[in-house]
Amino acid sequence: MNTPVKLVDENDGAQGGGSPFVREFSYTRDDFARIREIIHVQAGIALSPIKREMAYSRIARRLRALGLTSFKTYLDHLQSDASEMESFVNAMTTNLTSFFREEHHFERLLDQMQASHARPFRIWCAASATGEEAYSLAMTACEAFGTDTPPVSILASDIDTHVLNTARAGIYPVERVEKLSQERLRNFFLRGVGQRSGYARVRPALQALVDFQRINLLDSPWPMSDVFDAIFCRNVMIYFDKETQRQLLQRFQGRLAAHGLFYAGHSESFLQATDLFRSCGRTIYEHAR
Repeated sequence: MNTPVKLVDENDGAQGGGSPFVREFSYTRDDFARIREIIHVQAGIALSPIKREMAYSRIARRLRALGLTSFKTYLDHLQSDASEMESFVNAMTTNLTSFFREEHHFERLLDQMQASHARPFRIWCAASATGEEAYSLAMTACEAFGTDTPPVSILASDIDTHVLNTARAGIYPVERVEKLSQERLRNFFLRGVGQRSGYARVRPALQALVDFQRINLLDSPWPMSDVFDAIFCRNVMIYFDKETQRQLLQRFQGRLAAHGLFYAGHSESFLQATDLFRSCGRTIYEHAR
């Protein structure tokens, strides 16, 4: 077990007469600056200076796993270990989601699917996290067409391999699904028994509608050639700087069908990209004409 150490870097320690921070691992402001640079290069995330303690708590888990004692040693190691770089990105990625989050989007999507003549109707869930959003899209598709085999194709992607594994498994604690209607629970989930008691599993027919893939939005080109009728990229742009946002919006526009819709997060607006997208609903956008 590592023994807590007092930071001795000149950037840390007592301020205004207070006591130095006591930590399990040596962690300096230079270390945090390196973390910010690496996550920006690897994932495009513009990590705020106020996230210093969050970065410590998340990366400290990796130091424990590797038996290291300082962030500097870990960050030096990171540069030569591709597998650990993936673990680093996983640790630094925020994954907050729930079933039918921002429900008005799914109501609009249902109308969009029923009005569209596109077959299959193609959807990209560009930050799928643990899968709740992607399966909400799949449930909406089944309800729109009145069948568990709707003419819909769903690509669900994320940069975090751990959450993608959870999404593919489609198994959730019952408290994660308890806000769904009884009809949806009956139609789309199996309740666990025995050792699986307390869990619900997505029905195989629903799972079959979703293709989960690891995609880093910064990668160029993206590993698919599809044009999509709907793109869900919600509460992701807020983690990128304005330049990266603009670049990604240009690329998303190129992957959105002529009459497609782009669904954004409740805290996002694209006033800097009115030449690319225009609002056509609450955090819903279409091509600027």
